[in-house]
Amino acid sequence: MGGRPTTITALATYVPPRLLTNADLEQMVDTTDEWILQRTGIRERHLVDPGVATSDLGTAAAVQAIARAGLTPDDIGVIIVGTVTPDMMFPSTACLIQHKIGAHRAWGFDLSAACSAFTYSLTTASQLVASGAHEHALVVGADVMSSIIDYQDRATCVIFGDGAGAVVVSAAEPGAPCILDFEHEIDGAGGQALCMPAGGSLHPASRETVDQRLHYVKQDGATVFKFAVRKTEEVARRILERNGLTAADLDLFVSHQANRRIITSATEKLGVDPGKVIINIERFGNTTAATIPLALNDAVTSGRLKKGHLVLLASVGAGFTVGTVLLRWGF
Repeated sequence: MGGRPTTITALATYVPPRLLTNADLEQMVDTTDEWILQRTGIRERHLVDPGVATSDLGTAAAVQAIARAGLTPDDIGVIIVGTVTPDMMFPSTACLIQHKIGAHRAWGFDLSAACSAFTYSLTTASQLVASGAHEHALVVGADVMSSIIDYQDRATCVIFGDGAGAVVVSAAEPGAPCILDFEHEIDGAGGQALCMPAGGSLHPASRETVDQRLHYVKQDGATVFKFAVRKTEEVARRILERNGLTAADLDLFVSHQANRRIITSATEKLGVDPGKVIINIERFGNTTAATIPLALNDAVTSGRLKKGHLVLLASVGAGFTVGTVLLRWGF
């Protein structure tokens, strides 16, 4: 990685209390609980109430993470918010969270990498701390996907939920558990397979873009599925081999929670023991930048993730973006 070692010193998550179950969706679109479970592995997802934004979810997780690290907001040097659903085009959601938590000494920015936003943000924060520029960085992965989902489109509305996760990244003591390596890539040729067509400079908001429902997520599910399975295996294998490791060396594999079948297919190809793979998509759906911290939190609270464990994080998202982070868990 270069520079001084870094580690995750605290983790916290937040999901809004309101649930949207498969039974609820059966009343909204032409679908069934059986079909959703079979195709995605999802039973329910959390949705915000009207007026609740990404910065609200991110702030709730951030405040908890900073407290669990034994720090105050003024100890944070930089805030990186991975999100594809910012409160608004500008200012950044990082600015809004910085103000809400009172991190008066921090600078920050948003990072847009869709479902890879947490792995990309974690890597970026780690590099800034490793350089010596900061002692502590706050990474927030948060999305209000319900704000850009078409609840008339049964192909996408069953998949996504809202949520947030935050970690504090700090300098690690020599020899202590730390972030070991990362492997990221992008493939812009797949950009049209998963996107929100309108709302940017190419197609600014207009009566026509609204009437054509272009401000919602559009997905070519088969293309995304095939790419995600292939790339999750490829990039995970590459980072393991570079570090002289195999799948058998892992204590935990934490994938972005997009689809149960993607996770099981990729980990089977990689040769990961199913008992070392965490899947919690049935309770949250795909929360985009929040899925990995939500899965990590479940692993910690269930006792499956402990200090010193070797963990591989993996993600594939719109763009296409691909990300993996290899680390020893720090607490």
